[in-house]
Amino acid sequence: MNSNNKKVAFYTLGCKVNQYESESIKNQLIKIGYEEEDFENKSDIYIVNSCTVTSIADKKTRNVLRRAKKMNPESIVIVTGCYAQTNSKELLEIEEIDFVVGNSNKSGLVDFIQDIENKKSKILTENIFEDRAYEEYEFATLREMSRAYIKIQDGCNNFCSYCKIPFGRGKSRSRSLESICNEIEVLTKEGFKEFIIIGINLGAYGEDLNSDVSLETLLETVVKLDGVERVRIGSMYPDKISDRFIEIMKNNGKLMPHLHISLQSCDDTVLERMRRNYGAELIQERLLKLRENVENMEYTADVIVGFPGETDEMFNNTYQVIKSIGFSDLHVFQYSDREKTLANTFTDKIDSGVKKRRAEILEELRKEMGKERRERYIGKELEVLVEEIKEDGCSYGYSPNYLRVKTLNATSTVNELVKAEISNLEKELLIADEKGKRD
Repeated sequence: MNSNNKKVAFYTLGCKVNQYESESIKNQLIKIGYEEEDFENKSDIYIVNSCTVTSIADKKTRNVLRRAKKMNPESIVIVTGCYAQTNSKELLEIEEIDFVVGNSNKSGLVDFIQDIENKKSKILTENIFEDRAYEEYEFATLREMSRAYIKIQDGCNNFCSYCKIPFGRGKSRSRSLESICNEIEVLTKEGFKEFIIIGINLGAYGEDLNSDVSLETLLETVVKLDGVERVRIGSMYPDKISDRFIEIMKNNGKLMPHLHISLQSCDDTVLERMRRNYGAELIQERLLKLRENVENMEYTADVIVGFPGETDEMFNNTYQVIKSIGFSDLHVFQYSDREKTLANTFTDKIDSGVKKRRAEILEELRKEMGKERRERYIGKELEVLVEEIKEDGCSYGYSPNYLRVKTLNATSTVNELVKAEISNLEKELLIADEKGKRD
């Protein structure tokens, strides 16, 4: 397809890994002459990078695809991502969709577009489980204010009973340590100070490589790279928080004291039926031990309510464990059936009204915990990486433990590390006074 004056628009659903991959594809298309257009405007090509983690994500993907064609009936509409990988034939039945490109072929999407006139098949997906090696993307430089994301791993071998993602992403595949370091070195030269390590199952990093490399090895290596000031770790399973991991977090100030925990439940029976391979006791022991060893450690988490067979007592067990640990934020999901999963076959489904009520209870707990965790920092000094400065003269950014901070009467500039003394709390925002730049 001739790129002269061609416009391309992106819509990305789901996780940061999807966003990272969209950014890489976008950068490659721009390099060969395509012009990026806002998704809500008329474009020649619309690319929707889909998610299938919930039925709501599926529905949103379908709605976005239909909307794209309405904005320009002459456009080419392409769907890629996890939903495209798992439900390619179903998606192609939607008349507004022109091509379906699965995750197995996503990294070759740019070449596909360049030769699109010669495509006889409208579906390009292969068996994702045949992918044995990590598929390199051109450096994506996915930016979020002053932070850059680094993808280190793809796929998952766990096959939790509720989760469809292995069918969309395939088996766990790790990126080489050399490639990861090369990307970070490029980005530090561009001025980035903070890096967020992302993947589908970070704790599995290195398990498929023929070496001694692991997530812990990677972290020890990355923090030593010139120009790296902050390193954040994305979502973790509780059982992947090893004693060595705790020691590394404890002894290196460049590793930020925050983790997003893939929690889902804190009841032993539910966890077993979810095929999580650990119980509530391990969750408490690991998270509390890490908090004891790392100053100002904070957690956010994903939780599923209304999993098949979850009784009031089981839900209460989850509630009590979450409350005892204390989280700065929760993402609460009501269980929804996913085809191909084991839980989809379970017959003891929970009434939608019960699921909604449990979600509301956890939402109230989320608010209480968030307030309590943030109030602990009033009167304390935190370091903030400035991400934006608004017209009111205030700067906004995140503390090391991922609490959003508003600094009054700021003299700092974007991408600067400053000291901020917390004076107040405004909903979920810490209010601070600037106390100077970091030494």
